[in-house]
Amino acid sequence: MKKILGWVLVFLLVFWIGTNPGPAADVARSLGDGVAEIFSNIGTFFVDLSNN
Repeated sequence: MKKILGWVLVFLLVFWIGTNPGPAADVARSLGDGVAEIFSNIGTFFVDLSNN
């Protein structure tokens, strides 16, 4: 059942991207920006940690 549900979700995601490329790109950009900010904050944390 999990495998079928996973394939349905993948299909729906691909369908959504295919029918709405603009909003899908915005979502991907937002997720990428969020991940980049997380790694930037981790880097800042370790720099501050090493300076003290």
